[in-house]
Amino acid sequence: MLGTVRASWLPMNAPASKANQLERRLISFGAAILALSGKLPTTPQGRHSCGQILRSGTAAAANDGEARGAESRADFIHKLKVVFKELNETTIWLEMIGESRLLPTETIVAIVAENRELCRIYRGLD
Repeated sequence: MLGTVRASWLPMNAPASKANQLERRLISFGAAILALSGKLPTTPQGRHSCGQILRSGTAAAANDGEARGAESRADFIHKLKVVFKELNETTIWLEMIGESRLLPTETIVAIVAENRELCRIYRGLD
């Protein structure tokens, strides 16, 4: 992504654009997914859920980065829709993890809330 300034590279006093703030949230969300995956049990169910939530939960930030380098408006919109789809899939995996009690509810409540908020944001971007 040549020519793109990442929010984390901006000086501390530089105002972050909404796009950069959203990018930071997606990166933090992905990091939270990484941390959550380490807490899942090593049972077959835990390993399967771990792999799935790692893929969908970390793909949102990467696809948002791809959207920033889109080649056209149509490409940009398509990539934002992919972000939304990955966040939706993550919602399902988080709900299954909670419903099956692979992790205690208090372990996932904050990440579920952030996931739902990110879904609402991306639902409105197209």
